[in-house]
Amino acid sequence: MKTIFDKPTQKELIDRMHGLHEDSSAQWGRMNAYQMLKHCALAHEMILQNQTHPRALMGRLLGRILLKNEVKDDRPMRRGNPTIPALQVNETTGDFAAEKSRWVGLVHDYAQYSFPDHSFVHPFFGKMTREQIGYHAYKHTDHHLRQFGC
Repeated sequence: MKTIFDKPTQKELIDRMHGLHEDSSAQWGRMNAYQMLKHCALAHEMILQNQTHPRALMGRLLGRILLKNEVKDDRPMRRGNPTIPALQVNETTGDFAAEKSRWVGLVHDYAQYSFPDHSFVHPFFGKMTREQIGYHAYKHTDHHLRQFGC
């Protein structure tokens, strides 16, 4: 399975990111390209900076089970998964090039990821191992790149 911690996988994702343009259209969902860039950057910052956000009740009940299901194989993430409030982007415009550059930089930052297992607590999935983070971060990024045909 692909993980965001592998340099070749990082390069593949970054190459795909470069195919994203301000006028790229979503094949599903409600976000525009700028909102997706910012959403993904916020998600990577949450992991890389070990940010904590309130746990949702559904996450407390089902998070561990759904995480195990998500990271067990190479299947892409399902469409229509809800977004945690901290990662929702309401503004529809901004500096597209700067946001894209920030996202690329954050993907590179996984090379220095050094938190011990279970120190990161996802707001839905709960405590995650480094391995689970690597799979999930890859799948989340892949999901949104697919959303915009990249």
